[in-house]
Amino acid sequence: MANAPALPRQISLFDMDSPLHGKVRGERSIMDFPFFVLSKKAHFEPIEYRHEGVSIDIRPSATGVATMWDKEIILYVASLLAQELAHGVTHSGDVTFAAHDFFRVTGVARPSKRDYQRFADALERLQGTQIKTNIETGNKIDRGWFSWLSEAQIEYEKKANGDEVLRYVRVRPCAWLFRAIQRDQRIYHYHHDYFRLGAIERRIYEIAHCYCGPGEIEIGLEDLHRKIGSTTASMRKFKQLVKEVQEENRLPDYEIVVDESAKTVRTDAMGRNRQPPRTVVRMRAKPKTISRTIESAAA
Repeated sequence: MANAPALPRQISLFDMDSPLHGKVRGERSIMDFPFFVLSKKAHFEPIEYRHEGVSIDIRPSATGVATMWDKEIILYVASLLAQELAHGVTHSGDVTFAAHDFFRVTGVARPSKRDYQRFADALERLQGTQIKTNIETGNKIDRGWFSWLSEAQIEYEKKANGDEVLRYVRVRPCAWLFRAIQRDQRIYHYHHDYFRLGAIERRIYEIAHCYCGPGEIEIGLEDLHRKIGSTTASMRKFKQLVKEVQEENRLPDYEIVVDESAKTVRTDAMGRNRQPPRTVVRMRAKPKTISRTIESAAA
């Protein structure tokens, strides 16, 4: 955010977007694909994702790649945009909001000085992380690199004791994301307990939310590992982590079962099974839970 033009000294309430009402909402592509790292530890290595025709390249900022916790800001901004568009507001893409509303929505009742600093650091990573992908939004593909936030400006208020408190934020999400929200309108509600989950739990929830209908889906452990975007955990460690998610059963709306005896039957010319047993993860809606809700931003 260096060299960004300063905000006016005081922002009028009339310049602010309305607080978020209702549930957090996210766009399907950022729910489906691994655009964010799972660890809070700074990640400085480039990331490549290639699977079923989808390519994603991510380059770190000076402070690392944007994380799953930084993603909370993207979800909040996307929710505000979807809310405004649903009410027929002609939107430029700029979003101005109070930091305390973001903390309210994400479950931070009494944000500390450290919370505000983490928030400012997250804005910096979101503006600095570079992405290139062939995923199209609004019937367009951005061939070059883009950042999650093309602009991010913040205003601090100085308290009587001299401390500075982050109050207001103005951001402009990238054109890729804005087109997805405005034109594609593949908007999904997030359960409010999402913000209580760990990083892998969040990704499993998002994938289940994308794909689970009234029935059950099955995904190979290797494919799940790739789709979640676990860049550090070995397959053995990853399997253990997914089993812990199954045992704790904390995912809102969904449950998973790790099946280590599943087989994909493929036979050779002699009729023999040539595919060894593999581990799969089965995902389904919990009993008495309505399956995924897909809404357009205009709904």
